[in-house]
Amino acid sequence: MGHVKPVIAITGTRREGMVLATAGVQVIAAGGDAAQLAESLAQAAPGAAGLISFGMAGAIDRSLALGDWVVGKRVVGSFPAPCDPRWAAVLMDRLPGARLGAVQADGRLLLDAYDKEHISTRSAALVVDMESHIVAEAAARAGIPFAILRCVSDTTGMQLPPAVDVMMRPDGTIDLGAVVGSLAGKPGQIPSFVRTLAAFARAYGVMAKGATEIDDRLGFDAR
Repeated sequence: MGHVKPVIAITGTRREGMVLATAGVQVIAAGGDAAQLAESLAQAAPGAAGLISFGMAGAIDRSLALGDWVVGKRVVGSFPAPCDPRWAAVLMDRLPGARLGAVQADGRLLLDAYDKEHISTRSAALVVDMESHIVAEAAARAGIPFAILRCVSDTTGMQLPPAVDVMMRPDGTIDLGAVVGSLAGKPGQIPSFVRTLAAFARAYGVMAKGATEIDDRLGFDAR
């Protein structure tokens, strides 16, 4: 049997990638560092079977609820590109109830509910994330399939607290010191931060369950 190229899943945090530990994929956590992610993918993508942008996302479509799955049809924003339709079809088949549509990505983290509302009036996208545009460009350069699979962790009406903006280190781990510092400096955000963590935990649980339902290599081999 010859060498099997890996499917690479790109997440924001390492914790998101942990749900894929038994799914037969290689994980790269972006950590919010766009330049580092682009460099990592420039090296890794040519040796991969496909790339998938995976993890949590913020809803910009009002009909989406916490924990809803979104399968990308295309990415819009900094690098518009279609997703692989056959891979998307497999993901839709294995996650009944998932929504198929566009994903907005330009590297920004949308904390403000007003910003989400503003984008929702100008974009046909369902959700927004911070990595999919970089993943799409790397896949296009390498000439390999590209997919997006995201779970809603905050809805359009949710206002994310400032502490969320400093949570990620460049390696995808959680920066507890920065979080504590943010909460100490602006203690009024603590109730919102607790609610946000609860929402993230719910989305994480949905992701963990979904990863087992999709099976090995996130459905790539069935496309």
